Amino acid sequence: MSWALLLILVTLLLAGTPIFVAMLGATLAVTWYFVGLPLEGIMQRFISGIDKFSLLAIPLFIFSANIMRTGGLSTRIIALSQALVGHLPGGMALTTIVACMLFGAVSGSSPATVVAIGGIVLPALKEARYSEQFSVGLITSSASVALIIPPSIGMIVYGVVTGTSVGDLFLAGIIPGILLGLTFMLYSLAYAVRHRLPLAPAPSLGQVWHAFRDAGWALGVPVVIIGGIYGGVFTPTEAAAVACIYAIAVTGFVYGEMSPRRLMDCAIESATGTAQIMILIGAASGLAWLLTIEQVPQQLSGTLLGFSDSRIMILLMMNLILIVAGMFIDPTSITMIFAPIFLPICLAMDISPIHLGLILVVNSAIGMFTPPFGFNLFVASGISRLSIDRMVPGVTPFIICGIVAVMIITFVPQLSLWLPDLLR
Repeated sequence: MSWALLLILVTLLLAGTPIFVAMLGATLAVTWYFVGLPLEGIMQRFISGIDKFSLLAIPLFIFSANIMRTGGLSTRIIALSQALVGHLPGGMALTTIVACMLFGAVSGSSPATVVAIGGIVLPALKEARYSEQFSVGLITSSASVALIIPPSIGMIVYGVVTGTSVGDLFLAGIIPGILLGLTFMLYSLAYAVRHRLPLAPAPSLGQVWHAFRDAGWALGVPVVIIGGIYGGVFTPTEAAAVACIYAIAVTGFVYGEMSPRRLMDCAIESATGTAQIMILIGAASGLAWLLTIEQVPQQLSGTLLGFSDSRIMILLMMNLILIVAGMFIDPTSITMIFAPIFLPICLAMDISPIHLGLILVVNSAIGMFTPPFGFNLFVASGISRLSIDRMVPGVTPFIICGIVAVMIITFVPQLSLWLPDLLR
């Protein structure tokens, strides 16, 4: 049964079938032919998979991200990043990375970060004599950090699937997200030195202060979210609603760049994005239910644990599986499929579910810019007019940097666990 399911799923994916159709089609076919259960059960699991209060945070965070992207926060974050690191070697590249990390911290959406930051910095990178391939690779990879730094939609999905505290996962993502950004910065610095790119003049203290003051309202979003959750003021789902209200207030009344018409456009765009994620969660829930009743997670756990009793080997195999999966399917599907499979293995080896969540989400973030189907590549293609095959040389060094970072995160668990343990 497992091999039939895998064969049907891979065949449908290679045929270019939408991911949710491939998952749902493979699940229905195997259930009907091999398992013999009523197909209505799969559809019930589809509905129950998205009928969870915690998932309400996803459309709200998507809505707040679109409001902030449309309402002028991205330009202010780029100006602050330029003031902080723009005068260093590789200043424009470093500005891009810092801007993506800051915007990720207020939006939680990787594709939104590509559009909001990439659309502005891409012409500036070209003007600063960075190659087009490097520039697009930089934007697509740096935007992936938004999946890790809170508020992260990937963390919410993982928390719902495994029952892990979303607040703890948000805290756990801060240091690994910064680490991934630092690896990109080191490569960008080396690139700038090797190509002898010119330095920008250092800003005055007044310019830095002005940039901080102008972007201060934007930087308040993660403070409100994390502070409210750990202060016991609201739950992560309620924090998403607060983020929406905060974003509307800042963009509409402080910056004055959000009109009712723009707000309606943001709502429509957010509804479309939410539908795409929810239909994936529903399809993956049906697939996860089929895997569970056929005891595939237990079989795979026994196989991996029987293959080796070394924690290092097990973690390496998990990472390899996740990296390959990220080349073909999106982060939400990866979480829904592999979290229930890997969690029993990690519990048997005394690995924290929070640590597993970071391993899974960071690998998913790398998958966002890994060919052939990394979603950030398709978004960046739209703003750069580059084909996917022309992007590959530009993203390859950043994929290597990401793998280095995920290995450090995997084998130094305190990078993920220190902040949750500290505040718990």
